[in-house]
Amino acid sequence: MANPIILTVDDEIEVSHAIERDLRQHYHNDYRITTANSGSQAIEIVQQLKQRNDQIALFLVDQRMPGMEGTEFLAEAMKLYPDARKVLLTAYADTQAAITAINTIELDYYIMKPWSPPEENLFPILDDLLSDWLATAQIPFDGIRVAGTLWSASSHKIKDFLARSQVPYQWLDIEKDSEAMALVEATNKEQHRLPVIFFPDGRKLIDPDITTLAEYIGLQTQATQPFYDLIIIGAGPAGLGGAVYGASEGLRTLLIDKETTGGQAGTSSRIENYLGFPKGLSGADLARRATAQATRLGAEILTTQEVTQVRVSDQYRFVTLADGTELSCHAIIIATGVSLRTLDVPGAEAVTGAGVYYGAAFTEAAYYKGDHMFVVGGANSAGQGAMFFSRYASKVTILVRGSALKKSMSQYLVDQINDTENIEVRLQTSVAEVIGTKQLEALVLKNNDTGKIETIPARVLFSFIGAKPHTDFLANVVERNEAGFILTGQDLIRNGRRPKNWHLKRDPFLLETSVPGIFAAGDVRQGAVRRVASAVGQGSNAVSFVHQYLKTI
Repeated sequence: MANPIILTVDDEIEVSHAIERDLRQHYHNDYRITTANSGSQAIEIVQQLKQRNDQIALFLVDQRMPGMEGTEFLAEAMKLYPDARKVLLTAYADTQAAITAINTIELDYYIMKPWSPPEENLFPILDDLLSDWLATAQIPFDGIRVAGTLWSASSHKIKDFLARSQVPYQWLDIEKDSEAMALVEATNKEQHRLPVIFFPDGRKLIDPDITTLAEYIGLQTQATQPFYDLIIIGAGPAGLGGAVYGASEGLRTLLIDKETTGGQAGTSSRIENYLGFPKGLSGADLARRATAQATRLGAEILTTQEVTQVRVSDQYRFVTLADGTELSCHAIIIATGVSLRTLDVPGAEAVTGAGVYYGAAFTEAAYYKGDHMFVVGGANSAGQGAMFFSRYASKVTILVRGSALKKSMSQYLVDQINDTENIEVRLQTSVAEVIGTKQLEALVLKNNDTGKIETIPARVLFSFIGAKPHTDFLANVVERNEAGFILTGQDLIRNGRRPKNWHLKRDPFLLETSVPGIFAAGDVRQGAVRRVASAVGQGSNAVSFVHQYLKTI
């Protein structure tokens, strides 16, 4: 961490140089000395330093400056650095202004010009003030900071992306942090857009798209080659499994995801039944380990790039990205998985990201500490989420449409939930309406057995209902069922006949789609077993079929 700063402000150049010289001579080992020649220039410097999260320990400011007096500058500067010590350089006639400043802006000291010799008239005073500052100073976070509001859907999206990308950040809630509010106002220049993201090197982004943010944090968003042996679409467990095995077996492998690696499994708080991890592991840990493994073995990973189209030309397969880039390959594995369905009830859309969240949303849980949290859903993901939220919530209520948890949830989770005192399960209960304008305020619940309607206050709801596949971009390319899941292998054989336009003399391989050389793995397949281990296995098995296919072209 860089040394804290002493900022001096004086419009007289010779005086400014003299102050700087004296301060550097005495404090150069422990402090950085920064100078400004006007109040307006100093304000800009203060804003820049705050954006970089640098510490200012002390302001040493001349009172008589044209345009902005010293006390006026200090009043503005203390909005961003309220704990910095404030010293005013005054002439005899400025004594009253200094005394007034003690009462209005909590001025720490005023020193009469000239201060020579500094060993007697300057350093002892500053030493005492700096010693006092050091005793209470907090070491600033040396990383990315995200400033916004808890009720901002854009802020939630950015926090969720950073968390899932394993990028540490500090959250600044401008509704609770006056310094953060002042920093955002100084940065936004009346744009009124959130969130604002501050980087340690002084760069900043205001409400960026995810691709821009990914580039800023060093993730790869552009392919390095126009052609690959294997392109995998979707970086959940199936896609990561395919990338690890494809790269390790010598295939030029590209893995593409519209968000970041991990998929829906990456949001799981705890996967208890994955082979080889007796204590379980989080979805984020699994994603991190698999991403590092795939990269080490030579796979190329693109994040925040959505595939919008797939086409076939002779033995080549092409994918088109949202930015218009077209990439070609010999074979494709579709591993786009599924996403949670949104709550199709009145009021839900208005507060999505502002009290209503889909999936575990670990980034938000801590901010609702002590609240009553609600979880909708009866499958494993809902149970894992409820267990995680129980660490923070005063109470967790799971709303289950069915008549029993064990019908759709693993027994180990049912047992854990039953043994957790602050988790309540309400069976045969559905959300009929969500109430709230800028943020969630209440839920209207319906008992599916009796029809009884009940309205209860609520600040946060996490939904884990249903699943829909990401396959719209494959319309008219591969065969899908009515729900959009991809047909593979023997599911494509009807009445002993192979798929339409299938010209090969063999049947489709187990994980092959209706187009030779295009495979599907994981939850996106019709009839897939929705388990992490199953998805990883299918991703790796798909690579073996890719090898068999490549021998025929």
